[in-house]
Amino acid sequence: MTQETVRLGRAALDHLPAQIARPAYKAEELTPGIVHIGTGNFHRAHQAWYLHRLMQQGLAHDWAIIGAGVRPGDAAMRERLMAQDCLTTLIELRPDGTSAEICGAMIGFVPVEPDNAALIAQMAAPEIRIVSLTVTEGGYFVNPATGVFDPDHPDVAHDAAHPATPRTAFGAIVAALRLRRDAGHGPFTVQSCDNLRGNGDVTRDAVIGLARLSDPALAEWIAAECTFPNAMVDCIVPATGPAELAAARAFGIEDAAPVTHENYRQWVIEDAFCAGRPDWDRVGATFTADVHSYETMKIRILNAGHQVLANAGELLGVETIAECMAHPEIAPFWRKVELNEIVPHVADVPGMTAADYVTLIESRFANPAIRDTTRRVAFDGSSRHAGFVLPILRDALQAGAPLDGLALVEALWARMCAGTREDGSEIAPNDPAWDSLQTVARAARTEPAAWLAQDDTYGDLAQSDRFAQAFDRWLRMIWQDGTTAALRTYADAG
Repeated sequence: MTQETVRLGRAALDHLPAQIARPAYKAEELTPGIVHIGTGNFHRAHQAWYLHRLMQQGLAHDWAIIGAGVRPGDAAMRERLMAQDCLTTLIELRPDGTSAEICGAMIGFVPVEPDNAALIAQMAAPEIRIVSLTVTEGGYFVNPATGVFDPDHPDVAHDAAHPATPRTAFGAIVAALRLRRDAGHGPFTVQSCDNLRGNGDVTRDAVIGLARLSDPALAEWIAAECTFPNAMVDCIVPATGPAELAAARAFGIEDAAPVTHENYRQWVIEDAFCAGRPDWDRVGATFTADVHSYETMKIRILNAGHQVLANAGELLGVETIAECMAHPEIAPFWRKVELNEIVPHVADVPGMTAADYVTLIESRFANPAIRDTTRRVAFDGSSRHAGFVLPILRDALQAGAPLDGLALVEALWARMCAGTREDGSEIAPNDPAWDSLQTVARAARTEPAAWLAQDDTYGDLAQSDRFAQAFDRWLRMIWQDGTTAALRTYADAG
């Protein structure tokens, strides 16, 4: 028998099944304080959830979120969310079952426009005190080879030449800050919630670097007045597809944009907010001056660990991360790389050693209720390998430490970018630079050095004989003997 469903919206909250947790606050009790750019699944399961938990306690009602986006595709998300009063069904996936709650921390979503006029006007409003972002690791205009802001990127050049009609999030932020300065409204905090080492520092470089190209005096004002807190964010949040839509219906909810997530969250934040902030620490966030240690542990063990798994999984046709963790060749490879080649370059944090964190991540990755696909995790490898894996390789080279497994990770990525699995099936494009990566990956089949010659990714790493030789050996083995043989060879080595 098909369960009746209730279409999500403010008016429907009282009609939802009794087991669904819902906001104890009303939309009319909330006023905006945050504009968030990039309202994908992670934001709604993480930052919006923390704010929702505060609101449930009768707090932070003047910090509600206005959603925003700068890409044409964000308009579809706006349409879905606005049709349901910006509510989201959050479905927690535990190994022993599921539960659902409705998050109401978002109360509006600005129109998505090519010139970002509505977004700029909203951020310029004096009641907005934080502008936060989840625009993916590759969205910060960082040159992967140099690790610094790239002023020559075409989108940056456009915004520098047309500061009143920008096409990027950072251009819109600069335009809004110009309006605020001129009107005497003061600054806001710009808060990155993406998986980047020193994400606040990277955001600061992007905003000030862009402002300097068109208005040096404004750049100086931003540098003096605005704050850019570093933060570490953590929650595994799969993409939404038919299974997630069905999961919401199983709870009796017709939600066009539900979010599933694991039963774990962490948010570690530098307490640097120039215009105030919600008390997120009351609901589990950690404010600390030492975000770097936490973010290094998470980015290296979890995010780099994802890359250890994902390309091997794609090549062997293993659909999810949990299935990778149950795979007889992939799982031992992952654990050995983590313990032997990643943990030595990760400092302990209060209450957690690096080795214990590997055990925690192992249990989270293995949660069979989380259908986090290898395809999602492997997406945009050109940003994720540069941001998560290659810094560990550099540390290993400097320390003279083992790096054979990390070289194998890079070889697996190169093999995956050739575009076919080992069973001959096609791997659909999965990177903004897919065409060029595929061309190089196919050339690297017979000449592995061609892959490392991608200076925008590897820079001077290609000049390291130890890394280049290990990479060459692994990539030739993968093409000749297969992925499984390479994984076994590495796992069985002393």
